[in-house]
Amino acid sequence: MELNYKQHNWYFIFTTIATILAFCAILLGTYTRLKDAGLGCPDWPGCYGQMTVPNSQSEISQAMSLFPNLPLEPGKAWLEMVHRYFAGTLGLIIFFLAIWAPIRKFRLPDQPIVVPLILALLVIFQATLGMWTVTWQLHPLVVMGHLLGGMTILALLWWLFLKTGRFFQNYQVNPISGSSFPLFAENAGKKLQPWAILGIIVVGIQIFLGGWTSANYASLACTSFPTCNGGFFPMTDFHQAFNFLNPTLAGNLPMPARVAIHLTHRFWGLVTGFYLIALSVYLIATRRLKNLGWIIVILIGLQIILGILNVKLLLPLPIALAHTAVAAFVLLSLVTLIYMLYSIRAREVK
Repeated sequence: MELNYKQHNWYFIFTTIATILAFCAILLGTYTRLKDAGLGCPDWPGCYGQMTVPNSQSEISQAMSLFPNLPLEPGKAWLEMVHRYFAGTLGLIIFFLAIWAPIRKFRLPDQPIVVPLILALLVIFQATLGMWTVTWQLHPLVVMGHLLGGMTILALLWWLFLKTGRFFQNYQVNPISGSSFPLFAENAGKKLQPWAILGIIVVGIQIFLGGWTSANYASLACTSFPTCNGGFFPMTDFHQAFNFLNPTLAGNLPMPARVAIHLTHRFWGLVTGFYLIALSVYLIATRRLKNLGWIIVILIGLQIILGILNVKLLLPLPIALAHTAVAAFVLLSLVTLIYMLYSIRAREVK
């Protein structure tokens, strides 16, 4: 990784802060979900009609008068509000970056404008999903969409972080002389790019399936590995499991449908693992990309282990959080790869 430290500027610093906040917001959302605190505050954006969790006796009495059938649980309410505070702060910084980008473009021609604007639109969409998560009582489509939106924001912020930090500006892929692999010939950046983009798509599907598994409480639909509840062919209902046009509210899917969701997540996890390991072999063979290739291999191995432990140990909180964190790191490693190849190809064109 090559970095010109003279390029460190306030825009880069705010982008870095936003990226860290996005990662923390994803983990906080997962933690809130696992602690069953997604409805810790029954309204939005406040909590029982206030912008903080009711604390004094008068505030609690007022909250109970507004929501008489929803007793206040301070621990869960604060967990939900802390998540909202992180997300709100992140949103404000992203709006600031989006407004600042066109102004900065006059002085720096390579300043990205499209990505900050897309991020601002995604923040609005995420805020809407956050509201629907509460008002629609943790509807699976909304919960899954909220996770995908968060991961997309993190990925775009990471791209902006790499771009504004001017990372890998002089990075090159050294072809392997005499290699039988056509990908290692000339224009390596151009030839590797489609495979890296396909990797993003494969990982995106797996993240979607992970979100759908969590949203429908299907993480423990199978409690054994490699079998499912002691058998390789348990009863499944794929039609109801993936009936997105008429989904059942969270927690109400019958067990065969949950098993189908769980097994689909497992199967695509194998596809994802095999594809990314194969891609990593190519990266390692290019020599200059071998470090990133090894990082992806290690992350995939760790993710597989965490997935198995989640099943075997019945979804312990630290391991479940680590599973989400590693998924985010896998995504960011592929974004890094695409950015590096994009930089290489830009120089090849010149």
